[in-house]
Amino acid sequence: MNRYAGLRDFLLIWVGQLVSGVGSRLTSFALGIWVYQTTGSTTRFALIFVAMAVPALLISPIAGALVDRWDRRRTMIVCDAVSALTMLALALLYATDTLALWHVYAGVGISAMANAFLQPAYAASIPLLASQEQLTRVNGLVQTGFAVAQVGGPLLAGVLVSTISMQGVLIVDALTFAIGVVALLFARVPRPARSEDAEQGLWQEAATGFRYVRDRGGLLGLLLVFGATNFLFGIASIAITPLVLSFADATLLGVQMAVGGCGLLLGGLAMSTWGGPRRRIHGVLGFSLAAGVLLAVHGLAPSFALVLVAGFGFFLTLPVLNASNAALWQSKVPADLQGRCFAIQRVLSEAAMPLGYCLAGPLAERVFEPLMAPGGALAGSVGAWIGVGPGRGLGLMFIVLGVLMTLVAASAYAVRAIRRIEDEIPDAPILAAGVPAEISAAA
Repeated sequence: MNRYAGLRDFLLIWVGQLVSGVGSRLTSFALGIWVYQTTGSTTRFALIFVAMAVPALLISPIAGALVDRWDRRRTMIVCDAVSALTMLALALLYATDTLALWHVYAGVGISAMANAFLQPAYAASIPLLASQEQLTRVNGLVQTGFAVAQVGGPLLAGVLVSTISMQGVLIVDALTFAIGVVALLFARVPRPARSEDAEQGLWQEAATGFRYVRDRGGLLGLLLVFGATNFLFGIASIAITPLVLSFADATLLGVQMAVGGCGLLLGGLAMSTWGGPRRRIHGVLGFSLAAGVLLAVHGLAPSFALVLVAGFGFFLTLPVLNASNAALWQSKVPADLQGRCFAIQRVLSEAAMPLGYCLAGPLAERVFEPLMAPGGALAGSVGAWIGVGPGRGLGLMFIVLGVLMTLVAASAYAVRAIRRIEDEIPDAPILAAGVPAEISAAA
């Protein structure tokens, strides 16, 4: 039987979001280049990521509640339209030679706020368009789209910036959002019936999502695992560049990042065809364990080949982990609460990863590098195994991060509510794929 039978509407939306996702990565990469080349300031370059993260973090708690109130298809259409108009406005400013730094920060902030509504709406629409059996495979496709954007966006940006200028890049991005809108116009997304909290205030509705998670130990445990893993990954994602540059050049760093992106892409493709482990909790925790081991391997020796293989394997595990996690939440949370619950995950992610970004530098420079310097406190013990000198403190930091990620997953396995989440929390009733809400309710 065709694995994707009955998924016309999902596939339409998926293609549109894949194209617009590539456009988003294209623009964020190109704008970063423009800011750095214009100012020569690393701090002003970093503020782009702050401008993307902070608005999304602030708006996400109520974005989820609003997504559950509103029609999800229309929400996604408006979000893509807002992002398209924002990119066109930046293109016009660039064409008239009036583009300023604050325009860039405001533009990426507006686009990030639109994305804070779009992503919960997208994730919460999936169980309305796919059967329970298709959820993990369908989320594998979502991860594949994310990987294509991560790999293809920067590559395309490098070509387009040099051929059609920054203005052309911004117009291309606007067109990718327009494609997302057109795909959504041709798709149908059933609207789930509202529950008894429909007449509550907005903040009370947002709190309802948190209470649902809090009262179910397995979901709360998964949320904590998700937050801890994102925090550790945030530190590693900053530290990988100086680690590789401690024994290789910038060209090899680019190769390492490209190979990691290929691992992400292949992992997504594998999930979309394989469908993941039969028990989704094994996909989350088992592959978290594997990711932790592979993260630790990065630090064992100053070897480019070792980091290349470990990085490929690490990114290969992420789509399995993320798709299994998303499918678990989609199957255990009622359809009319999913916008809120996915927004809770987003808040945790938006808070945990920037915290990791901020801690990475001080931890490397003030703790781990001094420990592994010649004559450092661990130079004679751990240094005998992994070496001493510049970069070996970063190696030790990766080993510690990997061990901690492995311990998080192992500890979660030891908690019955998390380990047996699929048995102890019943599946939430969801609409059959493609069935309008009123027909499903009548049935």
